[in-house]
Amino acid sequence: MSDKDSATPRVFLIRHGETEWSQNGRYTGITDLPLLPEGEARIQQTASVAFGVGRLIDPGRIGNIFCSPRLRARRTLELLLEQLGDPELRAKLETEITTTEDIAEWGYGDYEGLYTQEIRELRKKRGLDQKQPWDIWRDGTEGPGSESAQQVADRLDRMISTITKLHGDAQEEKHRMDIVVVAHGHILRAFVKRWLGLSLDTKLELMLEPGGVCGLSYAHGSIDERAVLVGMSFPGSR
Repeated sequence: MSDKDSATPRVFLIRHGETEWSQNGRYTGITDLPLLPEGEARIQQTASVAFGVGRLIDPGRIGNIFCSPRLRARRTLELLLEQLGDPELRAKLETEITTTEDIAEWGYGDYEGLYTQEIRELRKKRGLDQKQPWDIWRDGTEGPGSESAQQVADRLDRMISTITKLHGDAQEEKHRMDIVVVAHGHILRAFVKRWLGLSLDTKLELMLEPGGVCGLSYAHGSIDERAVLVGMSFPGSR
């Protein structure tokens, strides 16, 4: 890796740990479920490997943290920061946190708490999807609090614009800035699509496990060439 590449800004997407509904596959938007004990343990494991001084996500390089306002995301971030063991470093990072609805989970509306098959049956009863099965990336959701794919894309584009502006300013000042985003399964996969300039209905199967980390950056060190970090090197002693 060249010095230029090592200074390229990055975004780390972190999905919250498991809840009861994420474990059994129910759609969870605004319902504020706590993390399961195993969900908390998973985040602690992730932090022990990837989050900390000298690790992949080094707090000394974090310029901003964006977090969903939902309890499960906020608790995930809290657990990550608890692993630092340095009160001053933790206090500094806490000043960089922005809690925003722009990275909240997709608004599921009438589909909140349902399984995929239940949603498809409900839509059939409403006279929808007669030719093809429901696909959230194309069809969005229904009812109060629901969102279309375009509405989700619009708020993600707003966040991505904020992030690329912060990264551009950091590059002009010639210092490395990583940004962390803590949120949810559907919205983070949608984030990756919009980061690449793809419509949400683009066929691109993405997996992000509870407590998982995804890296994004820029090709050739250019803010105008957004890219996915398909492989990341891990820092270590030499």
